Amino acid sequence: MGPGDTALVTGAHGLVGSAVVRRLARAGLQVTGIDNDARAQFFGTAASTRAEGEALCRDLPGYTALDIDLRDRQALSRLFQDRGRNFALVVHTAAQPSHDWSALDPVQDFAINAVATLDLLEQVRRHAPAAHFVLLSSNKVYGDRPNRLPLEQRGQRLVLPEDHPYAATGIDESMSIDQSRHSVFGVSKTAADLLTQEYALRFGLDATVFRAGCLTGVAHRGTALHGFLNHLVRTVLAGDTYTVCGYGGCQVRDNLLAGDVADAIWLAAARPGLGVYNLGGGPSASVSVLEALEMASELSGRPARLEIDPAARYGDHKWWISDTGRFRAAFPQWAPSRDARALIAELVDGLGPR
Repeated sequence: MGPGDTALVTGAHGLVGSAVVRRLARAGLQVTGIDNDARAQFFGTAASTRAEGEALCRDLPGYTALDIDLRDRQALSRLFQDRGRNFALVVHTAAQPSHDWSALDPVQDFAINAVATLDLLEQVRRHAPAAHFVLLSSNKVYGDRPNRLPLEQRGQRLVLPEDHPYAATGIDESMSIDQSRHSVFGVSKTAADLLTQEYALRFGLDATVFRAGCLTGVAHRGTALHGFLNHLVRTVLAGDTYTVCGYGGCQVRDNLLAGDVADAIWLAAARPGLGVYNLGGGPSASVSVLEALEMASELSGRPARLEIDPAARYGDHKWWISDTGRFRAAFPQWAPSRDARALIAELVDGLGPR
């Protein structure tokens, strides 16, 4: 795969999708993007991806943007009948991304995350069987099983005992996805995850599944319902109050820059067969909510205002750090480019006043 090949990216104007479009264009691919600005529908106009779509069209002369709702099966079919034979790569980042929002409309969440993924896989199977299919899945496929880990509070964060297998490296792909509380979002993403694997195993598609955790970047349109680190920094910069939901703010996430995700996708697209990988920033990019607020305040020079809601979000992880060992073993040239402090510093600089 290289210059002159054609790629299709869904959710192309979102955080990861736009980073993928730019990465593929830099490699010389002709990129077609699908995006209907659904984030504005989910989370309000402040979350709109329209500006990023306009920037991609302005910056990348060969980029083609299509306003298609992936739930529109006829529109998707027409696209693949017209262009599918040219697609060497299909990157599926489009999703309803919030497990809180999913409970407001479970039917639409499943239609977007699961049924549309099935429709897309079927179009690839029928019209672009030689294409490599990449799904941006979620660590929510593991449900709240991580909450059964023997966590203990140390300072401003929850930690594992030092002798625990996950303590130094994070959670690997061997963790069961069964018999746990997923949230409606977690169920729909699990369905998409397993469908992608099944299409690879049953129909011979080349496919990669990335089970991603917290992804971030300046281009993110973070909101209270989705986009933890970006939303937290925006809140501190605006002088607003950040609401911490449960666990005293000691819950831990590792964070990964969207550009690093795009690099991982580019590498994986060249490997045949099926790959399933946890993807995140790892231990050095992990931070609790309280630690993130403290860093954002220090780096911005603005006080962090917070209130703690004792009620945790449904199915929310107390502790998640991704073990990326399986992916790094397959692609040793890849590594997260920033630790937690560098990520927050970049957000403060990029989101601050000009």
